[in-house]
Amino acid sequence: MARRRDTRTPRIKRHDRVRKKVSGTQERPRLCVFRSLNHIYAQVLDDIAGNTIVSASTLDGRIRSEVEGKRKTEAARLVGALVAERALQQGVTTVVFDRGGYKYHGRVKALVEAAREAGLVF
Repeated sequence: MARRRDTRTPRIKRHDRVRKKVSGTQERPRLCVFRSLNHIYAQVLDDIAGNTIVSASTLDGRIRSEVEGKRKTEAARLVGALVAERALQQGVTTVVFDRGGYKYHGRVKALVEAAREAGLVF
C-alpha cells in the first residue's frame, strides 16, 4: 500500500521561514492567507498587538451566495476584494503580504491581485 504524501508539514516549514522576515505593525499590518481544499481565508493582522483587524473568507455571509457555483480562483478574487474593502474602512491602506507557505500562484495570486485592485497597497 502506498503511503500518503504529507503536504502540511513542508508548508508549515515554509510559512515559518516567511514569518521570520514578515511581521505586521499597526501602521502596516500583515495580510495572511490560508487556503484549504474548498475555501480560502484572509486576515489583516497586527502582530505587535496580537489583534485581527479584519478578516474575510468564502464562508462569509456577505459573499457566500456569490461564491456558490464559481471556480475557486473566482471565489478567491471575491474574498480579496472584500478583505480590501473592510481594511480600507478600518483605515488600513498599506499591508505586508504573508503567503502562508503557499506558492504565489492560482488562488493566492487571485486574492492578492483583487485586493490590489480594490485599493490595498503592498
